[in-house]
Amino acid sequence: MHITISDTGSGIAQEHISRIYDPFFTTKNAPRDGQNRGTGLGLAVTYGILQEHAGKIRVESAVGQGTTFHLEFL
Repeated sequence: MHITISDTGSGIAQEHISRIYDPFFTTKNAPRDGQNRGTGLGLAVTYGILQEHAGKIRVESAVGQGTTFHLEFL
C-alpha cells in the first residue's frame, strides 16, 4: 500500500531534510498568535512505526512550495 500526503505550506529547507525524523527536531519558529510550535515528535513516531513494520517513508519538499510524504506499507 502506498499513501501520499501533500500540503502547500512553507516547505522544508534541504539542509533540514536529513533531520526531520529526529525526535524533538522542528523547523517551526516560536509560536505566534494562537499557533503551537509542536514538539517535533510526529515524524519521529511515524518513522518508527514504519520501520517496525518494514515500511518506508520518503519526502519531497521545496521552500515556498510545500511538502509531499510518500509512505509505503509492505
